[in-house]
Amino acid sequence: MTIDAPTLSDAQIRQLADRLDRPIVLVGMMGVGKSTVGRKLAALLGLDFRDADEEIEAAAQMSVSEIFERFGEDYFRDGERRVIARLIEGGRAVIATGGGAFMQDETRKLILERGIAVWLDSDVDTLVQRVGRKDTRPLLRGGDPREIIARLKAEREPFYAEAPIHVSSGNGPHGEAVTRILQELGRCL
Repeated sequence: MTIDAPTLSDAQIRQLADRLDRPIVLVGMMGVGKSTVGRKLAALLGLDFRDADEEIEAAAQMSVSEIFERFGEDYFRDGERRVIARLIEGGRAVIATGGGAFMQDETRKLILERGIAVWLDSDVDTLVQRVGRKDTRPLLRGGDPREIIARLKAEREPFYAEAPIHVSSGNGPHGEAVTRILQELGRCL
């Protein structure tokens, strides 16, 4: 049973937004809801939302999958790091990163030093259900999605755990995760 977190008033959310002095950077596994939660969080806080993968695709004029296929993961991660650095330099905003971004030492260090890292987490079953909705995940091609997600989650959790805020995003509405993030931000700021 999930206990609903008490919601914050509009005034409390405005006060929280006023205290923010750097971007909120969402990290976590593919399919956890970073983009959806990020958009909702940004709207509530009156901030811009930036999706790192969308920014990478716009800069490269090709999809993440095409970048992986044509140039490989190392090339993609280098471009990803540069895009995330640019987004962080843009100041107060909510930024959703790709699932592997926080695994890269330079990118993780940058996010931890210049942003507020929020690890959005979910169980494997929920992740498998969510990523099954679209076929755009290059790391899931050529294998059993459940096995790949379970393996990636186990490999990545020690890195994600470096984020100062950890919030679960289960099968419920994304608004519940947004509320928990706001509460945790209120404790940290």
